[in-house]
Amino acid sequence: MAKAAETPTTPRRPRRARAAADTPVPSVDSIAEAAASLGDEAAPEDATADDTELKKPELIRRVVAASGLKKKDVKPVVEALLKELGDALSNGEAMNLQPLGKLQINRTKDKDNGEVIIVKVRRNQQAVDETVPLDEKKPDDPLAEAAE
Repeated sequence: MAKAAETPTTPRRPRRARAAADTPVPSVDSIAEAAASLGDEAAPEDATADDTELKKPELIRRVVAASGLKKKDVKPVVEALLKELGDALSNGEAMNLQPLGKLQINRTKDKDNGEVIIVKVRRNQQAVDETVPLDEKKPDDPLAEAAE
């Protein structure tokens, strides 16, 4: 049987990234600062849980506003961050995430529908002083001020 003629193969070029080269890449510090500025205060006693509960869509919106990045870029990062934080809590790991604070697991209890984890968060005075109270935060109003 005759040997088939071998054609030389050219190496493939690496694929180009879809994002533009001038697209800013968030640093770990900017993500940590955005996460820390998300209202870590305790809920007022007379407020309901719905008034002060931060949910994932609101967290993503705040990180987009703080970082200036697009939602499509921020959402996977926030979801990955939340997954890793949840895994660390489930594994009983203490965390030191400044300016958020130092988190230590106080108690855990397994339930039928999940687990309850009691966490102690200690924040330094500088982080507490830099926190903007919820009632002082400015709403994101796209409308311009009325002219006099």
